[in-house]
Amino acid sequence: MNYTAILEALGQASLFQLYRLNAAITNQLDDPARVAAVKGALRVGQTLHWFDSTANRLVEAQLLSVNRTRARVQNVADGKIWNLPFYFIDLDGQDVAIAAQKRQALDRNSLRVGDRVGFKDRSGHERFGQVVKLNTKSASVQVDGLRWRVAYGLLLSVFDGALGEDTLALPGQWVALTDEEARDADPALPGQLSFLESADTDETELA
Repeated sequence: MNYTAILEALGQASLFQLYRLNAAITNQLDDPARVAAVKGALRVGQTLHWFDSTANRLVEAQLLSVNRTRARVQNVADGKIWNLPFYFIDLDGQDVAIAAQKRQALDRNSLRVGDRVGFKDRSGHERFGQVVKLNTKSASVQVDGLRWRVAYGLLLSVFDGALGEDTLALPGQWVALTDEEARDADPALPGQLSFLESADTDETELA
């Protein structure tokens, strides 16, 4: 399934049409036959991947138990235990990436926590870092010891310090973060530099 193409089509839909589709999708998510098929394919102890919508990425975990409506799993990276709806689990190894199109800005759907990005600050200096949180209108980016809140339209992808073929790529170095730092990142930390915040309001878009 081409998620990028589907998202492009949804971008042309009205709010009502999106609501109607959401209702239909919710019915499918709760379909007993679909739930039973997933439960039947699960085996305690197996390694699986589930989609974390907050970080917009797949997470590797081990299945601990299968309950009536949820699966209990333990993340491989951090050991955290979650009770997940069955539709969170990627049994088929699906490619869930939603790519930014050529000559278009990155957005919340095409970015994941951990992605390397570049941007220019207000002085025109290039900054390079790693996405630690996806907000509604911006991404929180860790650059050395500082976290920047940067509007999605100002971000460009970075590929291992090389320009690459993609027109969105910028050369540069990136700051590696541990999973713990990425999970605990807070865009409202004291001393944070921001493209979206000012003294008068909590969220002001950079023109």
